[in-house]
Amino acid sequence: MTAAVTTAPATTTRGAGKTSRRRSAVWLGLTPFAIYVLLFLAIPAVLAVGSGFFSSAGAFTFANFSALADPVITGDLVATIVLSLVTAVIGAIIGAIICFALLGTRPDGWLRTTIDSASSVLAQFGGVMLAFAFVATIGQQGFITTWLVSTFGWTDNPFVIFDNNGPLLYQVIGLTIPYLYFQIPLMVIVFMPAMEGLKATWGEANATLGGTRFTYWTRIAFPILAPAFFGSVILLFANAFSSYATAAALISQGGILPLDIKSSLTSETVIGRANQAGVLALAMVVVMIVVMVVYSALDKRASRWRS
Repeated sequence: MTAAVTTAPATTTRGAGKTSRRRSAVWLGLTPFAIYVLLFLAIPAVLAVGSGFFSSAGAFTFANFSALADPVITGDLVATIVLSLVTAVIGAIIGAIICFALLGTRPDGWLRTTIDSASSVLAQFGGVMLAFAFVATIGQQGFITTWLVSTFGWTDNPFVIFDNNGPLLYQVIGLTIPYLYFQIPLMVIVFMPAMEGLKATWGEANATLGGTRFTYWTRIAFPILAPAFFGSVILLFANAFSSYATAAALISQGGILPLDIKSSLTSETVIGRANQAGVLALAMVVVMIVVMVVYSALDKRASRWRS
């Protein structure tokens, strides 16, 4: 009994030592990522938002928050939310249909592999390249536009509809088409795992009990997929809400909140508005926090079915 008593603490100590070393190795491996997040995400975000609480002279003030009462800023905030919501919903629906179609293909087949690879690339395809692609294709002198004119004499290109503010492609409403170009592939990426999580046994049980395919999708599949679907919609909303480069390449005079932030920082006609950019950034951060909290709750519920 004496040997047993003296051996147990030694074993515990060795186990604790191994656990401590493993934890140290984990923290050491996370250090580069933590430094990256701190230097390139956390500190710039704090400085950007914090600048909204100071005047151009460096004095603490709340005067910059008056920008949120500006009808132009308020209208641009609403336009940004509407644009993000519309592209998120349309992108989610089309992406979900594509995922449904892919369920009938082999997971390791060439079609699934090709679509997965293309979605991964196109979901990151934005900015000046995407804007140029649309201008060169459906712009006023784009390939499709000139082809319609030369072949059919059709001058009413639906993508170059004019109103009092010019072609729609260069307005906020016209951003819907370019945004869908990366929203749909992103939906395919984030929603396909949820679709693959549907078990064949659920459909077999439904058929055994006399249910139809309509019953299966409305009473079994959709309730299970609903958290993942709406979570994906929220993720697409956040993706569009924070997009800047594509809109900046097509629209140079504001219209959405990210462009208003740029205008506050670089305006040559209205001096002294640089610190208002921090207030606008804070408004975007608040919206994003609300969105991500809702997304986290839905993703947590959906993870039960994925496991």
